[in-house]
Amino acid sequence: MAKSRDVRVRSFDFACDVVALHRSMQLGDWTTRRLSNQLLAAGTSIGANLAEAASGQTRADFIAKNCIALKEARETLYWLRLLAKTTPTLGEHITPLTQECHEMIAMVATIINSARSNAPSARTRESGRR
Repeated sequence: MAKSRDVRVRSFDFACDVVALHRSMQLGDWTTRRLSNQLLAAGTSIGANLAEAASGQTRADFIAKNCIALKEARETLYWLRLLAKTTPTLGEHITPLTQECHEMIAMVATIINSARSNAPSARTRESGRR
């Protein structure tokens, strides 16, 4: 099945996959459980922040919430990389999540850059022109 082009849909699906991985790691040792908790928090936060961004009150609010989603995605990537390195048996589960996380980072970065480049400049706002 083809992936959605909507980053909010993909972030929700990604969060569901992170939840499933988290559940499977709860039988591991203390360290693995702790790392999986970090992954769960960051990996599910991406979509939550994108959902908030969609309801941004201003362009600046929209950009700020997308920036938070981007930070959460980068943090998620960190936890995925750490888990892959320290728990090699999880590799087959982590590799597709890592790839999807890279793709979401690219998508959200593009959204932010586009929103910033389409923002009216300060000089235009001051003069009242559009």
